[in-house]
Amino acid sequence: MRTREGGLIVEEAAVIARVRAGEPEAYAELVRAHTGVALRAAVAFGAGADAEDVLQQAFIKAYCSLSRFKDGSGFRPWLLQIVANETRNTVRSAARRRAVADREAGLLGPEPLIPESADPAVAAVERERQRLITAALEKLGEDQRQVVIYRYLLEMDEAETAQALGWPRGTVKSRLSRALRKLGGQLGGLRPERAEGAEGPKGSEGGDEHE
Repeated sequence: MRTREGGLIVEEAAVIARVRAGEPEAYAELVRAHTGVALRAAVAFGAGADAEDVLQQAFIKAYCSLSRFKDGSGFRPWLLQIVANETRNTVRSAARRRAVADREAGLLGPEPLIPESADPAVAAVERERQRLITAALEKLGEDQRQVVIYRYLLEMDEAETAQALGWPRGTVKSRLSRALRKLGGQLGGLRPERAEGAEGPKGSEGGDEHE
C-alpha cells in the first residue's frame, strides 16, 4: 500500500512480523513510509527546531516497543502517539514553550503554501490567516488542540485519531466539536482548512463524550 506521505510499503503487518522475527533491517521500510507524517506531527505538537531529534528518538522507542504493538492496530497512529509523548518530554526538559512562529514555519513544510508568484496582497492575507489560526490553536486546551491537530493538520480519520489519543470515538467527536466552536468564536468566519463551513468532519456532531 502507499501511505498518504507517498511512502510505499507492501504489507505493514508482514514487515512488523519480520522485525519481530529478528530482521531489524526491515524496520527501515516502516521508517521510510512514516517519516513525513511523523515529522509533521512533531512540529505540530511544538517540537520546533528539535523536531528531527524528536523524530529520531520516537522511531528508536517505537522499535524497542514493537513487541508490545497490538496486532491488527494501525502502526501510524501508534507511532504518532509515541511522537506526541516524546515531543512533550522534549519541551518539558527544555523548560520553554516553542514560539508560535516556529510552529507556523514548520507546518508550512519544505514547499511554501504561498507561491512566490502570488499577488503580494493575497500572500499577506494568507500569512495573516495562518497566523490567526496558529494563535487560536495555542489558546485551546491541550486535549482540544491535539484532536484538531490530528484530524486536520495530520489528516487522520476518526478511528486513527481515537487510537492515537487513546480515546473512545465519542470523545473524539465531542472534543473536536467543542474545539471547532471555540476556534470559530476566535476566528469569526475563518475556519481551519478542510473545516470550512462545518462544525467538524462528517458524523462529528452529536457525539456523546465517553470518558
